[in-house]
Amino acid sequence: MDRSNSRRRTAEAEVEMSVEKIFEGKEVPPWERQLTARAVAVSLVLSVVFTVIVMKLNLTTGIIPSLNMSAGLLGFFFVRTWTAFLHRSGLLRQPFTRQENTVIQTCVVASSGIAFSGGFGSYLFGMSDVVAKQSSEANHPLDIKNPALPWMIGFLFTVSFLGLFSVLPLRKIMMVDFKLTYPSGTATAHLINGFHTPLGAKLAKKQVSMLGKFFSFSFLWSFFQWFFKADDADCGFANFPTFGLEAYKQRFYFDFSATYVGVGMICPYIINVSILLGAVISWGLMWPLIAARKGDWYDADTPESSLHGLQGYRVFIAIAMILGDGLYNFVKVLSKTFSGLYNEYQKKNLRLVLPVESQQSPPLSTDDQIRTQIFLKDQIPTWIAVAGYLIIAVVSIIAVPYIFKPLKWYHILVIYIFAPVLAFCNAYGCGLTDWSLASTYGKLAIFVTGAWAGTNNGGVLAGLAACGVMMNIVSTASDLTQDFKTGYMTLASPRSMFVSQIIGTAMGCIVSPSVFWLFLKAFKDLGTPHSQYAAPYALVYRNMAILGVDGFGSLPEHCLALCYAFFAASVAINGVRDAVGPRFGKYVPLPMAMAIPFYIGGYFAIDMCVGSLVLFVWEKVDRAKANAFGAAVASGLICGDGIWTLPSSILELAGVKAPICMRFFSKSVNGKVNDFLNS
Repeated sequence: MDRSNSRRRTAEAEVEMSVEKIFEGKEVPPWERQLTARAVAVSLVLSVVFTVIVMKLNLTTGIIPSLNMSAGLLGFFFVRTWTAFLHRSGLLRQPFTRQENTVIQTCVVASSGIAFSGGFGSYLFGMSDVVAKQSSEANHPLDIKNPALPWMIGFLFTVSFLGLFSVLPLRKIMMVDFKLTYPSGTATAHLINGFHTPLGAKLAKKQVSMLGKFFSFSFLWSFFQWFFKADDADCGFANFPTFGLEAYKQRFYFDFSATYVGVGMICPYIINVSILLGAVISWGLMWPLIAARKGDWYDADTPESSLHGLQGYRVFIAIAMILGDGLYNFVKVLSKTFSGLYNEYQKKNLRLVLPVESQQSPPLSTDDQIRTQIFLKDQIPTWIAVAGYLIIAVVSIIAVPYIFKPLKWYHILVIYIFAPVLAFCNAYGCGLTDWSLASTYGKLAIFVTGAWAGTNNGGVLAGLAACGVMMNIVSTASDLTQDFKTGYMTLASPRSMFVSQIIGTAMGCIVSPSVFWLFLKAFKDLGTPHSQYAAPYALVYRNMAILGVDGFGSLPEHCLALCYAFFAASVAINGVRDAVGPRFGKYVPLPMAMAIPFYIGGYFAIDMCVGSLVLFVWEKVDRAKANAFGAAVASGLICGDGIWTLPSSILELAGVKAPICMRFFSKSVNGKVNDFLNS
């Protein structure tokens, strides 16, 4: 009797906790009705918005927070507003479902993801002569290719879809058999499921209202700042010497960027603290000490921007830290991947050996039973994946060498032979750790292909192009499986998810190059040091390619020894972080985050730490509201400042300049200026 009561209470508790029981009375539309025209239209609008944001982040610091939840929230707001209007007018034919919301989120993330994997702030822009001029090596025409819309769009269309087809046949294994968690995909699914419950819809309305308020504030603040920028890179609030002029010279100041305050609110505290720590170590200690060795370690007449001078230490030590962190996490995630596969293999063998009564797997929950049934309902034939992969691979092998002459067809063929395995490893590892190693696989391709092509055969350009091919494959593969997890938990059909991913990727192949082209034409100093959009990773990736081709002979004195030391420190810090466990590991800094300010300075670290401080105080005052609205406030700050980039770019193209230049001088310099003006 007690046992039956216990079973009944367990069953009742499961019903209470079941998400799908809440939606029991709602029909799951067929996959064709999940892909609506309004979903595609909203996705296109939001993909432009998010591409501008990602592009701006790409070209400034390279730190891009997860925007999945923001995409889900804004998609919900746009379509729910539209359907509410149609409902009141009696014209509503199809209600807004969580499956359609998932399609919008998938499409937007796939499109804006191309702004990252397309390399506009890294390998692709690193091919240009603007970046090449910052280095005295590898300036041969074979190693330079300047951006142009036709070839950028063509290149992305030939390489961005391959990753989708490479992991498509493995969707059941990832979701149903291995039950991988995909934390970001799961969190987005919980958010979308919550929106479409009565209580969640009320909260979402409040979140959208909060996002709208801070969007307006951020946009108007950026507009106000524009009036003081005039035609000089040193003008405006972005150059406010918050901590004094000496600190300003070492790039320590608060630049009043709403974007990075918002990013700081989204990023974990340890990332922001790591960036600030890296800025203090580099610009506060190392660079002043190395600059004092000018004339000893490097030629006193060497310009600061030369890689044979102080700039060489900045760039190559940052590269060493990035490579150390990337190698450690590559080995870590790959070992977890193989360990997980081995465990699954062992479980399978165990089920074959054990007696019949012990072979049963743990019973599925009500939610998992429903989700698995829907997920397996709309099958995508394997032959579509195989045929799609082969057709795109053939087209790519033929087309890409026409775009990049030093990259030969056999280079691409070798990449495509290994690509499905690497795409699976990245997708599986992302499911276990939520960590995509797309950039690490890209760096691997830089070194291997660059060395293979050789110094005299355009090896630098070949390495950068191979990086693009590899990054696009493994990045889109992990993105697709993340979205499959979201679709699995919201009962969205795999077919609608796959088609929306293709639509979003196609959008991104056009939208991302177009937005980058707008930046390139509007901001003439794009990619140059100390400019508003310095694109620091473009120089980093180009110098990785130079290292892969030429070796270490061109480094300034003692730079290689410092690189070895920081590479080892990067690996050791990661090791300590994992050794002490999650309880204390969250206080250990992240080497990848520490490396970012080594080249560009610590000004954005101040902004991000201000964002962290705002969120920290808010959580102390009212944790419930901070948890409910923190992401909405951050998204509003990021989106408002990001969208201002569009009208500011148009003003630049039209030749409209701000009327005021606000600059800051020391007392002595100000006296000289006054004397000059009065003379």
